[in-house]
Amino acid sequence: MERFQNDDLHYVVNDFDDDGTFVEPERPRDAAEFDSIESEFEDDFESSKPKTDTSAEEARNGKDIQEIPWERLNFTRDKYRQTRIREYRNYENLFGSREEMEKECLQIQKGKTFYDFQFNTRLVKSTIVHFQLRNLLWATSKHDVYLMENYSIMHWSSLLHRGEEVLNVAKPIVPCLKHPGSLSQQLSRVQISTMAVKENFMVAGGFQGELICKYLNQPGVAFCTKLTTDDNAITNAVDVYHNPSGAMRVIAANKDAQIRIFDAETFASVNRYSFDWSVNNTSVSPDRKLLAVLGDSVDCLIVDSQSGKVTSSLKGHLDYSFASDWHPDGHILATGNQDTSCRLWDIRNLSKSLAVLKGRMGAIRGVKFTSDGRFLAMAEPADFVHVFDTKSGYVNCQEIDIFGEIAGISFSPDTEALFVGVADRTYGSLLEFNRRRCNHYLDSML
Repeated sequence: MERFQNDDLHYVVNDFDDDGTFVEPERPRDAAEFDSIESEFEDDFESSKPKTDTSAEEARNGKDIQEIPWERLNFTRDKYRQTRIREYRNYENLFGSREEMEKECLQIQKGKTFYDFQFNTRLVKSTIVHFQLRNLLWATSKHDVYLMENYSIMHWSSLLHRGEEVLNVAKPIVPCLKHPGSLSQQLSRVQISTMAVKENFMVAGGFQGELICKYLNQPGVAFCTKLTTDDNAITNAVDVYHNPSGAMRVIAANKDAQIRIFDAETFASVNRYSFDWSVNNTSVSPDRKLLAVLGDSVDCLIVDSQSGKVTSSLKGHLDYSFASDWHPDGHILATGNQDTSCRLWDIRNLSKSLAVLKGRMGAIRGVKFTSDGRFLAMAEPADFVHVFDTKSGYVNCQEIDIFGEIAGISFSPDTEALFVGVADRTYGSLLEFNRRRCNHYLDSML
């Protein structure tokens, strides 16, 4: 994993000006410049932001869902799409032929619609700290979404169409709970690199190896610390899960090649597992017995969650991996890689991948199954989110075609909504899509 290279972010505003002409790319901010930004959100959130929303009805009447003014530009949307695909440079750590992988990829039937566009708001805008880390958006219900915007962790209500700041990490963060033996310490000006929100509990990781834990129904921060004093130890991934005995755990994966597990009640360190390379992502199997461990290696590992012992090595990817998720039946694991593919693995036979799914332009930086296992969403770094119907053998696919860097994707727990965070200086927004349902009763009456 690269230390910091946000030059690879490709913003839409870089490409054209209001008069429709192409312009030279603006230099992205580096870490020091980002550090100088204060939180933009005050108490009167609504009055400080212009209302720039797009509804499903407006989209049906011809309005662009991202409010890009194509009618004022010197090129069409289709022309710009062709240009983006032609000129996009996928970031790779390892260079080599992709021909054999291309032969493995499933032949996909595109053009399906499983999730319909519902709403787009620019009242909240995702931001990205590290160009390879895109797990910065979580939906806890079809009405509640959490995302990162500069130094603010935001909550968006899709029911009220309102946003509010949940936590400002630019200010000093003082942990509220003190437990004997805990590693809690005060933090300030944390650049959030990854986050997870489950069961009214939020966990965030920082660019300097920080870990922050907060109960959403309580004021303040319950626990925060720096996981390591290493200079190069960004927290790449965090998650919340229950172990086989039912105890809640917090897991953090870091660039220092360590996975750390904490008790979510006392915040005491429970386990620490070491690997030979930076751990970029980890996910826990539905039965809580296995960990998928991915990082700066072409191989992905299956690890015993209680002992840290490696039980299997998954071979097939050609570059470093940054995303994974388990099908709720516990048999299928999806892994996303910079080789522009997502591989599906059957845990009962890991000699080779079950299937290979390919993106349009770039690395696969986000993969998410719906809680019922019916759909798999696969996000590229920019412009494309692919939704696969698992019942079709992952052959039938909806391609969500937008413009901008993708900060994260998340299905609501009830599977009714899919949210996409777009990070862009001008068109940054939160997109909502609702699951299409076939009403067989009404159909039979027609």
